Amino acid sequence: MKIFLLSVALCALCGFSHSAERPNIIIILADDQGYGDVSAYNSESKIPTPNIDRLAKEGMRFTDAHTSSGVCTPTRYSLLTGRYHWRTKLQSGVLGGFSLPLISEGRTTLASYLGEQGYHTACIGKWHLGMEWPLKGGAVADDEGNFGKPFKDVSLVDYASPIKHGPVDRGFDHYYGISASLDMFPYVWIRDRLPTEAGSVEKAFHRPGPAGPDFEAVDVQPGITKRLIEFVGERAAGAKSGEPFFAYVPLASPHTPIVPTPEFQGKSGINAYADFVLQIDHDMGLILDALESNGLAENTIVVFTADNGCSPQANIPELLAAGHNPSHIYRGHKADLYEGGHRVPFLVRWPAKVMAGSVSDQLVGQFDFIATFADLLEKPLPEDAGEDSVSFLPALLGTDEGPIRRSLVSQSINGSFAIRDGEWKLLLCPGSGGWSVPRPGADDTSEMPDFQLYDLSADPGETTNLVAAQPERVAKMKAAMEEAIAEGRTTPGPRLKNDGEILLVKPLPGSRPKGKAKE
Repeated sequence: MKIFLLSVALCALCGFSHSAERPNIIIILADDQGYGDVSAYNSESKIPTPNIDRLAKEGMRFTDAHTSSGVCTPTRYSLLTGRYHWRTKLQSGVLGGFSLPLISEGRTTLASYLGEQGYHTACIGKWHLGMEWPLKGGAVADDEGNFGKPFKDVSLVDYASPIKHGPVDRGFDHYYGISASLDMFPYVWIRDRLPTEAGSVEKAFHRPGPAGPDFEAVDVQPGITKRLIEFVGERAAGAKSGEPFFAYVPLASPHTPIVPTPEFQGKSGINAYADFVLQIDHDMGLILDALESNGLAENTIVVFTADNGCSPQANIPELLAAGHNPSHIYRGHKADLYEGGHRVPFLVRWPAKVMAGSVSDQLVGQFDFIATFADLLEKPLPEDAGEDSVSFLPALLGTDEGPIRRSLVSQSINGSFAIRDGEWKLLLCPGSGGWSVPRPGADDTSEMPDFQLYDLSADPGETTNLVAAQPERVAKMKAAMEEAIAEGRTTPGPRLKNDGEILLVKPLPGSRPKGKAKE
């Protein structure tokens, strides 16, 4: 019996490249859901999430997982490319609904890579990485990549002509979703390259703009879930016969507008945000049930994570008054450089390979997906792809014997940088870099040091700045940040340049990079 079990274990650690063993992959990315909003991470949570918690019970819970940014567009870029977003023209903020594409044509994405390995790929949900909306007369819409300066000539949009350089031109076989955040127009569903209806009326889900007559914000979360479940059913037969699928599912919730369906309104007893999180958890249960009913649960990797921390729009004081901290023990929230801005839930279930109920404290980032799946499939990435991606497959398989990565870079909404070195974290700015106090440009930071250094092992709440006591460490970590920028990558490989365009024209400032990058 012991020999048999040993044989099974050895088989589980090898042979990933055979088509019959390639797992299906589903990555679900919640929008503005905090680390402490998943009860598997927060024993004092007042928002029960039993279906999301099921992933922790049946898979692996990562406790030190991060996005590349405290806001959404940058995170999405890094997740799909394995490349830090600040290597592009996006140096701060986020895109809008009519922004031009951020992912350059020809760049390897998670979808294009998996497609080359025989995966059927789909994106279902919020894109928010730009696309070319056609205008009447042949031009394309352009809001200059800034949702604060939205495209104004909305009457010129040609909803009957195909959208270019969207998800299906960046590696996905199928797309169903919305162009940007649910509070950014145009308010229309898109199927592959065409809107399902014209933005012929005006509606306001916080921001007034063109909308489809039948489009309602409250229908988006159920619509994404429904389409994913349909997709799983459509691909089940192929998956069982060696044609796996990859579904990237960026939710539009619990981001604003916070619109739980009537079934969930008031259900939490706290507020609408908590109700919305309950709805997401319910939908996770439906998705897991769909995998079970289609016989796909055993060999499907299911990831649940979030694009950044909880937003102040959730009414955080109200949540705290109810005894619920959406950032758990961490400081800050969405937009920030503090941990609450970019440390996120990160759960991976893969019954065929990952030990149930396992926990990893490895430092990982969402930009590590592409290297991880390349490692799993034993198909190397091109040299100019996944420049900042490191495989965490050893952690998933329980074969890691030391740190997978010691360092990663985070950025806030205003472009401020932070870098990790093991448990040490250096913030290259005097405040949050985002929306929590001290806020850049809003709160007085003149008496504060230019940088902040925290030992997260002893001070996870980032309360004691050690920058004055550790000048050598500060200099070393700052130099590592400058090297990461100058080399164009943080993984082994040829030095990468931005075709002569310089990201930084002088040593790192205290707050944000200057200059231009290629994409």
